[in-house]
Amino acid sequence: MLSPKRTKFRKAHKGRIHGNAKGGTSLNFGSYGLKAIEPGRVTARQIESARRAITRHMRRAGRIWIRIFPDVPVSSKPTEVRMGKGKGSPEYWMCRVKPGRVMFEVDGVGSDIAKEAFDRASAKLPMKTKLISRISESD
Repeated sequence: MLSPKRTKFRKAHKGRIHGNAKGGTSLNFGSYGLKAIEPGRVTARQIESARRAITRHMRRAGRIWIRIFPDVPVSSKPTEVRMGKGKGSPEYWMCRVKPGRVMFEVDGVGSDIAKEAFDRASAKLPMKTKLISRISESD
């Protein structure tokens, strides 16, 4: 699973996801992409699960790019621990995704295979997504 090698700070605030994506909104590598159309927090496990769904459907043909990286630590306290006594230890990593962000790109496969692969991947993700291609780049 993806995680940073080192970070400046060990723990992070939860924060809110406001506005639309500033960058990463168009295709840079592949012919087809999976774009988020609502905000959400994607964990490293969800990214890996979506990646596996895409590669399994494509039968390892073509090329895949992951355009998001989980760089925010999420901490949680153990069960049955009383309130107070500080913040819990980091449990997993996640990525804040704004609407308009391209999360995955593929190339070297047909449109029907890419569509089905992205449908399977979007079932693993916690937000609504849409398929974009080089042809329909305007929307």
